Amino acid sequence: MTGTKGGLCAKLYGPELDVLEEKGEQIKEIMAKVDGVKDLGIQRDTGQPNIDLTVDRQAAARFGINVADIQDAIQTAVGGNAVSQVLQGEAVYNVVVRYQKQYRDTKEAIQNIRLLSPSGERVSLAQVTKAQVRDDAYDIYRENGSRYVAIRFEVRGRDLGTTVRESINQIARNVQLPRGYHLEWSGEYDSEKRAEARLALIVPLTLFLIFIILYAMFRSFKWALLILANVAMAPVGGLLALLVTGTYFSVSSGVGFLALFGVSVQTGVIMLEYINQLRARGYTVADAAVEGAVLRLRPIMMTMLVATLGLLPAATSHAIGSDSQRPFAIVIVGGLVAGLMLSVFLLPTLYVWIAREDDVLPKPEEEASFAH
Repeated sequence: MTGTKGGLCAKLYGPELDVLEEKGEQIKEIMAKVDGVKDLGIQRDTGQPNIDLTVDRQAAARFGINVADIQDAIQTAVGGNAVSQVLQGEAVYNVVVRYQKQYRDTKEAIQNIRLLSPSGERVSLAQVTKAQVRDDAYDIYRENGSRYVAIRFEVRGRDLGTTVRESINQIARNVQLPRGYHLEWSGEYDSEKRAEARLALIVPLTLFLIFIILYAMFRSFKWALLILANVAMAPVGGLLALLVTGTYFSVSSGVGFLALFGVSVQTGVIMLEYINQLRARGYTVADAAVEGAVLRLRPIMMTMLVATLGLLPAATSHAIGSDSQRPFAIVIVGGLVAGLMLSVFLLPTLYVWIAREDDVLPKPEEEASFAH
């Protein structure tokens, strides 16, 4: 996901490799002090010795040799030039010639390359160029048309979002980037930010659709809002489960909360529909709420236990690949256990508090079918 060997990386973009290396080292030093950052390293661009040949134009002019001839001599001797072509069927291959290895593999050998001046004199490169050995780039990494250096890292023992945000704040305070340079974060953090943005749209939309369906079912804003209140309490169990197990909030756990909303709606509908039926048959509000909580406990508990026991192995697993499924399962298991208590105790209590004599109630069902 990052284009590097790490699952997370900060990519520093800019035009000059030396500046990228310098600022990359500064960023690495800052991030090393942030709790949770592990396996920190820089994907380096420089470090390979190169021979830098600079043409001495005055010396070249004295011998009557132009710069293009010098560059052509270096290219031919060291890199090679195509002098002909070989045809094999429809394939065409260039015939490239260059100096033998012993005449081009050292600084002294390259400086001894000869050029023929217009006067017929043989001139060495050492006479018309200045050679300097220095560390330079062996790989130049590019992305979106810009050079970059990558600071790769992992996060362990702390949640990803908080760790990266602290790194961003520390770098902003302590590293001054020149104009034309900027830092971007990629990998798992980038994926998490995109997922959070989608969840910020999906969660309100999901709750709105649930409300529309509930209103269409009960024909009452009051009952729809009551079940939504039950849904709003459902994440409490999931959050407590994350806290007790020391699991950090992630996209996987966020999806678990969405699934928990659906189960909470189901249990709320079962409870509310039964209580309304009891009231339609003549029960008082208090009696209907108590009777509904007692008689609906078993079907609600069966629903909860099936999902809880099914996800319990995933919630307790620490095998390879469990990091993505465990937060989801922990949220569901913890949320369902707490949801059982909320549905049995909180929902009937809220019902008694908001119920009125003029409430919209369903038509009473037959005794036999209702008991069934």
